[in-house]
Amino acid sequence: MLDEKDLRIVQILLERGRASYTDIARELGVSDVAVIKRIRKLEQVGVIKGYRAVVDPKKLGYSAVSITGIDVEPEHLFTVINALKDKDYVKYLALTTGDHSVMMVIWARNGNELGRIHREISKLDGVKRVCPAIILDVVKDTYSLT
Repeated sequence: MLDEKDLRIVQILLERGRASYTDIARELGVSDVAVIKRIRKLEQVGVIKGYRAVVDPKKLGYSAVSITGIDVEPEHLFTVINALKDKDYVKYLALTTGDHSVMMVIWARNGNELGRIHREISKLDGVKRVCPAIILDVVKDTYSLT
């Protein structure tokens, strides 16, 4: 069970992933040892799954980014997922309910490459339909508990 201090630690790390144990301890009014123990516990129970930099794909040369839904015949679902999870252009892949059985985020260098990727996906056995939504502008990009 997480208490308020655990939640505050998670919030601080979401906002400032490079915050030091000392800085977090100061904000919480506890020792750095207490913060270290809490963070280790949060990692062990899977609340904190890892640490990574959040990047802007466009600044890395990926000018075409899409959130793409895929409709798949049920008997081919896991074959399609397995084929997609190893593709470098797939940055996020989820099995979902709702309009599409698979949702993914794709990064491509340009519109032509993105079109080629979508055509490649549409040719996988069991794929009925590929439904891309091209991201024109990101309005909100936050990782926060509140």
